[in-house]
Amino acid sequence: MLQQKTIQPEIDMITHQEDRLGGVFDAVKRDDTFPTAVHDALHQEDAVIEVNDFDLWYGAKRALYSVSLVVPRRKVTALIGPSGCGKSTLLRSVNRMNDLISTVRIKGDMVLNGDSIYDPGTDVIELRKRIGMVFQKPNPFPMSIRENVVYSLRIDGVRDRGVLEEVCEQSLRAVGLWDEVHDRLEDSALRLSGGQQQRLCIARAIAGEPEVMLLDEPCSALDPIATQRIEDLIHELQGRYSILMVTHNMQQASRASDYTAFMYLGRLVEFGPTEEIFLKPHLKETEDYVTGRFG
Repeated sequence: MLQQKTIQPEIDMITHQEDRLGGVFDAVKRDDTFPTAVHDALHQEDAVIEVNDFDLWYGAKRALYSVSLVVPRRKVTALIGPSGCGKSTLLRSVNRMNDLISTVRIKGDMVLNGDSIYDPGTDVIELRKRIGMVFQKPNPFPMSIRENVVYSLRIDGVRDRGVLEEVCEQSLRAVGLWDEVHDRLEDSALRLSGGQQQRLCIARAIAGEPEVMLLDEPCSALDPIATQRIEDLIHELQGRYSILMVTHNMQQASRASDYTAFMYLGRLVEFGPTEEIFLKPHLKETEDYVTGRFG
């Protein structure tokens, strides 16, 4: 009897947790709200971006449901979840790329280093200068390697050749591309391999000294060798840049990020340190997803 009395509170606690955890997807099906499971470590982080109760609709279709999260400064944060769960929609909302879609409407706000992203007075062009963006498919401009890297400086009116040369070299070295291209900087960037083009796009983003970098599945169009180079690069950029990335690759998220946010059907389900998300998540749904039981 003594043993039964000792373990009964633990059994009751586990049963209560299972009831709660098992209800998350049911709540989604019922269109009910539920709290995101946010791990304690996030409360200690300095945020470069804060997302506050953010909703987004494409016409009548709701794509994001009251998403709230912080992007820690100088850390890599990965957004994971099944296709169509809102990862890229959330990412593109940070630099207001969804403004280009006429049917989009939003509710809530995002804040970049204390400045409202969706304030009516926000200069979207200036906002995008503060945020570097790298897309799924490498998109170098049809110009030389050198001019690709220093493009943002040219736009800002920088004409000092010494400054341009220094930024070009520093940015290319930062992405491990300098030794491969330093003797052909005047060649068209379109002649580079896919992996080199993607690293060039990251160098172009770095050259603008962004406050945050957005990576939208940066390896999905690359072969395994190029993917490994990009992952190594992201690892090297950790601690120097604030990065928010979308990935469909669980192994990539576990290797490359400091924090991971799990999304499902437009909701943020769980958010915490990557190691905890993959090894000891708070929610059974998260565990099922990262271990491949669904999705």
